[in-house]
Amino acid sequence: MSFSGLEQVKLLNLLENTSIGIAIHAHDTSVIYANPTALRLLRLTYNQIIGKDAFDQQWKFVDENQNSLPIDEYPACYVINRKQPLHNRIIGVVDSHHHDISWFNLNAYYEGDIEEGSGFIVVSFFDISDQKKLFSFEDILHNTQDIVIVTDALNIDRPLGPKIVYVNKAFEQLTGYRADEALGETPRMLQGQDTDRATLDRIRSALEKQESCKEKVLNYAKDGTPYWLDLHIIPLKNRFGEVTHFAAIERDVTSKTHYALALEQRNNELRELRLELEKVLEERTEALRKSNAQLMRLANEDSLTGLCNRKAFLEQSTQQLARARRNNQCLGIAILDLDHFKRINDNFGHDIGDHALKLVAKTLAHTLRQEDNLGRIGGEEFAICMIAPNQLMIEESLLRLLEAIRHTGAEQQFSPLTASIGLSYSGASHTQQLSELLKQADIALYQAKRGGRDQVCCYHEPTPT
Repeated sequence: MSFSGLEQVKLLNLLENTSIGIAIHAHDTSVIYANPTALRLLRLTYNQIIGKDAFDQQWKFVDENQNSLPIDEYPACYVINRKQPLHNRIIGVVDSHHHDISWFNLNAYYEGDIEEGSGFIVVSFFDISDQKKLFSFEDILHNTQDIVIVTDALNIDRPLGPKIVYVNKAFEQLTGYRADEALGETPRMLQGQDTDRATLDRIRSALEKQESCKEKVLNYAKDGTPYWLDLHIIPLKNRFGEVTHFAAIERDVTSKTHYALALEQRNNELRELRLELEKVLEERTEALRKSNAQLMRLANEDSLTGLCNRKAFLEQSTQQLARARRNNQCLGIAILDLDHFKRINDNFGHDIGDHALKLVAKTLAHTLRQEDNLGRIGGEEFAICMIAPNQLMIEESLLRLLEAIRHTGAEQQFSPLTASIGLSYSGASHTQQLSELLKQADIALYQAKRGGRDQVCCYHEPTPT
């Protein structure tokens, strides 16, 4: 199933306007998207959050006991390390400026292939800092036109339970019972001889399972007048996830109903239609999610090799450079160019040339580390961004890569296959920008070509004359 650009815009509008905070992390835990609600709840600007990963020192998470949360328990790290989603986790975020704690109910899941690190982590959350007791909105409930009844969940067995602990004004007006007459009684006081037993059995079954349910039920007022209700019962939970009460939200539909049987048939049809629409919506949502994931891949992948394209390589390498600066690590930028690649195209054709590029891309991915950033930035040019404790480790990795490329091409019809690599480093001061490192690597690549090819050349500052 495909979707028009309009539908994609609608999804973006939904993310931008929803009241739930949405943050999307890359596989390296860096934030690549945050909607306006997320920025407001976290009290951060767009520039303060985009590109920050779980290791950024601005983050401080605490558990429900206000103990510091280990980094591997941070939402994105939890999903990646345990390879499972996070459901309804209560986490506190400490404001780095005011040391206030904001409490959030948080969910997270991985979108894509977690084993290959090709996807991203979607984190959704909403603020529960101002969560109040059960009746914090009692004034609203008391004056709504719908009937609201709240019972406890400790004992649902007749004749004593479940006991009514709250009714609103609409209940008093419809039933004729005052609140003080209803409190302590059970909703069975409203049932009569024509109340459908099967409906009551379904309600009881839902209460026993602590599940929500929707029914249409015939009840009786204090003076014996029958009335029909659309009834929706939902379980209410405390902060520990325990069901402590049931809330029944009821709407009087007597004036719209002429015959109980016809009304029941109509509601069955509506219920089936709703279920079908929910199914269609789920299918469309899933298809849209897959479509968006595909669009993201197309926007960031080189179509021939599957590596990062130039734009994605530059974005990810900029993040790698910032991380190397924070952790005082060595960062290397390498540009790899296939030697005499034009001869392969001229002698064997462009299809064989494309096959050679795919083999090299696969060799890069298999030989280098998963955390290394790889990209195809030109026709036969590839780029590599690596973080390591020292320069020697990076150079040894690149030498192994050259050997792997030679081995890869040995059994091909276009053999031999070799490459030249130019390498530059971010110095101890980490003052260079990515563009400067790329220029230096390109200069070193030229030196490798001029020096005989099939080698790694490191950039060195020109000696003053």
